[in-house]
Amino acid sequence: MNTACGLLGKKIGMTQVFEADGSRLSVTAIEVGPCTVVQKRTMEKDGYVALQLGYVEKKESRVNRPEMGHFKKADVTPKRYLREFRVSQEIADKYEVGQEINIDLFRNGDVLDIKGTSKGKGFAGVVKTYGFRGGSSTHGVHEAYRHGGALGMCMTPGRVLKGKKMAGHHSSKTVTQQGMKIVRLFAGDNLIFVKGTVPGSRNSLVQLRPALKG
Repeated sequence: MNTACGLLGKKIGMTQVFEADGSRLSVTAIEVGPCTVVQKRTMEKDGYVALQLGYVEKKESRVNRPEMGHFKKADVTPKRYLREFRVSQEIADKYEVGQEINIDLFRNGDVLDIKGTSKGKGFAGVVKTYGFRGGSSTHGVHEAYRHGGALGMCMTPGRVLKGKKMAGHHSSKTVTQQGMKIVRLFAGDNLIFVKGTVPGSRNSLVQLRPALKG
């Protein structure tokens, strides 16, 4: 498990940068933080150690009473997003409730693991979702060119097994992109450029933390 603290951010979109040797890199722009420590989880009380971070201000009129009590207990303004990052006890001791964590947590050249929600594609069949070959378009086939084919067996166990690849909602799932390198860092604008693509649509929430595999 990754025990380093991370940050929340917003995917801005994609662009390109040029290196000193003239090579071109496709990069994703991410607005990172600042985030506020809203709660600290402890081993004694919760059974694990974590920091709960809040990101993006939220109007008090849009916060219900239990949520408002949670923010008032921490003496912080309401936040739109709350996410937990499991950390080591050593790292948790460095932060206090109400403390702000900003882009200074990262450095240019760092490698990150970035988690986001992939773009939803709606209802889709097995050919688009899983790359099935599909059926024949001749030899008596009638309107079954992109069907999934046989689903189960005859008698035993006589049902469709759980996890069978079938048509259904495509994407809109949590995806973690590993080994994303920071190629530009603009501390004044809370902005980083990471090499490659990041899951999610524009302005979607992403979670960033130091790479588990270095």
